[in-house]
Amino acid sequence: MRERHAPRPHRYARAAGPTAPTASTARVPWPARARAGAHRRGAAVVATVVGAVLGVACALPGTAAAEPAATGGEHRATQEAIDAVVGRGVPGVVAGVSDGRATWTGQSGTANLRDGLPRQADERFRVGSITKTFTATVLLQLVAEDRLSLDDTVHHWLPGLVRGNGHDGERITVRQLLNHTSGVYSYTDDADVKRRLFGTDFLRHRYDTWTPRGIVGIAMTHRPYFEPGAGWHYSDTNYVLAAMVIEEVTGRPYAREVERRVLRPLGLRATSLPGTDAGMPQPSAHAYSKLTGSLGAPGEPGSTTYDVTRLNPTLAGAAGEVISSTRDLNRFYRALLSGKLLAPDELREMTTAVPVAGTKFSYGLGLMKQRTSCGDVWGHNGAIQGSLSTSLVTADGEHALSVNVNGDWAGAYDEVVEAEFCAK
Repeated sequence: MRERHAPRPHRYARAAGPTAPTASTARVPWPARARAGAHRRGAAVVATVVGAVLGVACALPGTAAAEPAATGGEHRATQEAIDAVVGRGVPGVVAGVSDGRATWTGQSGTANLRDGLPRQADERFRVGSITKTFTATVLLQLVAEDRLSLDDTVHHWLPGLVRGNGHDGERITVRQLLNHTSGVYSYTDDADVKRRLFGTDFLRHRYDTWTPRGIVGIAMTHRPYFEPGAGWHYSDTNYVLAAMVIEEVTGRPYAREVERRVLRPLGLRATSLPGTDAGMPQPSAHAYSKLTGSLGAPGEPGSTTYDVTRLNPTLAGAAGEVISSTRDLNRFYRALLSGKLLAPDELREMTTAVPVAGTKFSYGLGLMKQRTSCGDVWGHNGAIQGSLSTSLVTADGEHALSVNVNGDWAGAYDEVVEAEFCAK
């Protein structure tokens, strides 16, 4: 084994106490630049945010015409399921499937409530916490290169950063960050953060810039959920810390490492990590929210629907900033589960999952396992203002489904996953 690299000078060491995110003084111009080559707690893992559409070739009522199904009408049940999701009151759904060499895409509903334009198969959208799989993949590649260990403590790489109110980075490992057993408080559970991000205050704060150090500072003002390793609790702060570790190990921002190690090798041209860029690359739909104060809550009947398309993605960072498409997500997860991005040992670590009590989910290292009536699938769900997404793939990497809904109040749609993976 090669000698692991020593820690670099620690940019993130700080005095104890919170550091508030700083507000940006200027809005990002429109149209904003998209980087080339590129939560319900940010993205609650127990919400099944899905929809697939390998359906019929002709448009169903209220549905944009889909591409011809490569394998005939076998995806009709999936198309009907996503039509049902739109029927429950969300603006629109776009989905794509890759099954061996066959692909199918479809859509239902609208991309824009103002003009009623249909959703498009090649749209870009914010994927929310699906970002976590990209972040974890880079960390596991660094593990394979002997540049760090999953059993390294957070303090080893970020001395003094995780401390206060019972948090102790000397007792938390990198592995525990990635599988959410660290106990570290999620900044998206903070009452003030929820008001600013998920309530109507978002309209005044949507262009604020959030810093990783400030985010961790907010988390440190709260008690941890439990002692490290003593439980499981989804925490967006875990992945903000994981990205900091990547930067300490490599000397480069986590986003650059994702681009260099994942996006470019796989040719994911519709995928980007936008940083502070508030705009969306085209084509894309508008994104809508009820801004109830809790991401994913349905709101009262007749409640106002807000256009939340433009936002500063630093509010999510390595926990949820990625923009992608159904095609790119399917390619990413198929490559990951088939061993094209990780060596066998690291893929085994990633798929060693902790059961999430009372749900059909288990959580590995940035990767979820979901039970269906016909077997397990792997992937991740994601939620961010105005956008709910899921990307799932069979364990052999052959059959992948990715879906986006451009409204964040739809709730769970298990029937779409069942229709795609299990309907006969």
